[in-house]
Amino acid sequence: MFEIFTKHEDQRVAFFVDVQNLYYSARNIYNARVNFSALLKEVVGVRKLVRATAYVIRAQMPEEQSFFDALSKAGYEVRAKDLQVFFGGTKKGDWDVGITMDAIRQMGKVDAVVLASGDGDYVPLLEYLKNFGVRVEVIAFGKSSSSKLIEAADDFIDMDTTPKKYLIPIKR
Repeated sequence: MFEIFTKHEDQRVAFFVDVQNLYYSARNIYNARVNFSALLKEVVGVRKLVRATAYVIRAQMPEEQSFFDALSKAGYEVRAKDLQVFFGGTKKGDWDVGITMDAIRQMGKVDAVVLASGDGDYVPLLEYLKNFGVRVEVIAFGKSSSSKLIEAADDFIDMDTTPKKYLIPIKR
């Protein structure tokens, strides 16, 4: 099912990280944080990185700016937007449309798009990119990933198989 195309050193890669999706999966499944530096090294490998973008939600938390700075230092372009709070207290913060649009804008400049998210809302994006000959890969926690997303990907890296490689324990 996977490895329709091989990864090789001449491939140009764009990496899109749905930070909230990975953050909550790591916290809920492992009570840990994601090692975003390890994640970037894993997905790029010997290939040429064109752009790595981390999409974050600003929730006015005291430690968030140092986290955003750490992402930048690790090699990510950080795109942030504010958490929306609706009448009645409902909160919403996602980058689904932003990530989709950025991936479509980049597809002509890369051979492979790697998405770090288990969100099934990205299935149409993966199918669209594949129609244009772009290799699509997903890295996420299999336990919290959409089976349709996994099926749509040319390659799926399940972070659950070697969680220590991708996680940082939360200090108490």
